[in-house]
Order: sequence, then structure tokens, then C-alpha cells
Amino acid sequence: MNEKLCQIPAGTSVLVTGATGFTGIELTKKLLDAGLKVSALARNSSNLSPLDGLDIQWFRGDVFDESAIEKAVKGQEYVFHVAAAFRDAESSKKDYWNVHVKSTQLIVGEVLKNPNFKRYVHVSTVGVHGHIANPPANEEYPCSPGDDYQKTKLEAEQWLNESAAEKGLSYTIIRPAAIYGPGDRRLLKLFKMALKPYFLLPGKGRCMYHLVHVDDLTNTFIVAATHPGARGETFISGSSESIAIVDIGRTVAEHFNKKFKVMRLPIGPLFLAGDICEAICKPFKIAPPIYRRRVAFFSKDRSFDVTKMRDVLGYSPRYNNRDGIIQTADWYAEKGWLKP
Repeated sequence: MNEKLCQIPAGTSVLVTGATGFTGIELTKKLLDAGLKVSALARNSSNLSPLDGLDIQWFRGDVFDESAIEKAVKGQEYVFHVAAAFRDAESSKKDYWNVHVKSTQLIVGEVLKNPNFKRYVHVSTVGVHGHIANPPANEEYPCSPGDDYQKTKLEAEQWLNESAAEKGLSYTIIRPAAIYGPGDRRLLKLFKMALKPYFLLPGKGRCMYHLVHVDDLTNTFIVAATHPGARGETFISGSSESIAIVDIGRTVAEHFNKKFKVMRLPIGPLFLAGDICEAICKPFKIAPPIYRRRVAFFSKDRSFDVTKMRDVLGYSPRYNNRDGIIQTADWYAEKGWLKP
């Protein structure tokens, strides 16, 4: 990272929640490289090994535990709230609410006690917009979250805009697009499919997808933490343009010199199969092999306008889609997860 991006003075106390996650690890390492005094809050069950040996003050506990938040936030000048609830069959709406909404309320309550506090960077998701009927969407596009994860992310944003702003808190909301890059497996299944004889694609739509490389996303957090124009504002963080799912597959296949053939599947039967699997698996808290939200992914376009990030924060993505996809594909191959 270009050190000029980080304008937080060396030695400043900062807290990262969700530091053991994919994005949190990248952010934490950058803050340490900038010479900051980094603290991190992690669940008791979290794996700290990716950050072994680094000069981090660890606090253990849930982000919705009042005592843990009080200890972790005390004395911090900046807080990066990256933690998010897992999207799985075992997570309830209460789980999502605790991790997204209650945690936000607790953190804000604590930082307001500190007269030296500088800024709270709140990480949300572009998912709060739901389906984008008229892409690309900017930060003002109507919100229509489609599941409990997205609904509680939006509720946290709304509470922050209403309550924290009223109390004079300096804060910024970042809505990441689909986060990817070496270190994460988000795109692994898709990349594997690209190397098969046929690239199976449900439905007839373009299925636009908007990516954000983890390097660009964490740079956005760091710039927003000190930029005067970011106070009280919301920014979508993403690549300069979206990309069709089929083009992601084609990029991977061509990179590994594989033939690429697309086979379209009718999407109606897949929705029915998803509904049946969810109905059977949900009572037992088992992750269904196919579910409606995943099928719906192939029927929608997710495309966003990142002009505000560029014009207000002065940050332009360093990774274009092709370079980031190839870098990630090579990393998967190095790990043995992708066999070209």
C-alpha cells in the first residue's frame, strides 16, 4: 500500500472488529505497516494464526457483548467495524441483528465517551439495495434488502445515520461490492466451473456481478478514516465496472488455455428445487445444497456506480476485473484448489 493513503499519525490507537476475517486480516496488516497501535476484537472461537507474531492487542468476545466492547473501544481514536455475521443455515435473524445492529449501537455508545475520538468507519454491504432493476446503482438508489442479513445491515446504517449523526459522531459508511482476492474462496466454485467442459449458467439474463478487490476495499476504509469529505457520508466501494458472470468464467478459462462453452439451464425448476431443499433442511439447521437466494443470484444484475468514491475520496480502484480475477485464479491454483 502507498503509505500516503494512510493519513492517521503513527502511534495512533485504532480498533478493528472482524480482524480475523478475510477483509479484516488485510486491513489489520496495512494499519500495522502504517505504524499504528492496533487493537482487535475477536470471538473466543476465532483463529488468530493468520496474524500470529504481529504487534496486536487482542480483546476476546462477541461484538454484541457490552463488556467486551467497553474494554476494546476504550481509548481508541479510530474504529473500523468490519465484523459481520456468517450467512449460513444456523444463523437466525437475532444472530444477524446482534452482530450488525446491536454491535453498532454498543460501539457508538462507547466512542461517544471519548472526547479524542476521530472517526468510526462502518462496513455495510451493497446488498442493502437488493435487486438493481435499473443498473448501475449509486448510493442514493432505493434500498430493498432481500434477506435477514441485508435487512439488519440496512437497519444498522439507518440507526447510525439517525442516532449517531444527531450526537455529533464523526463516521463513514462503506458498502462493499462482492469482495474477492487471494486469501478468500468466494469465487472458487465459479472458477472451477469455468474449467469444466461446459459452463452451466441458469436463466437467460446477463447476470452482471460487481467485484471489489480486497486491496482496493481496505484502501477505501483507510482513506475514508481521515478524509474530511467522508464525514457522515456513505460510499459504495467496487471495481470501476461490473462484469458478467460468463465473462468471469471466460477470463479464467482463457488464462489457463481451456476451451470455454456456455450451457444455459432453465431457471424455473431450479427455483422449485431450492424451495424444496430449504423446506426440508431449515428445520434441521442443515445448509441446503441449493436454495432460492443462490438461484436468484443468476437472475439478477448487480452493477454499481463508484463515481462518489472516486470524486469525493479521490480513490480509484487499482485492480481492474481481469487482473484481479487472474491473480486470484493463480492463487487458487498455487493452493491446489484449482487444477487447470
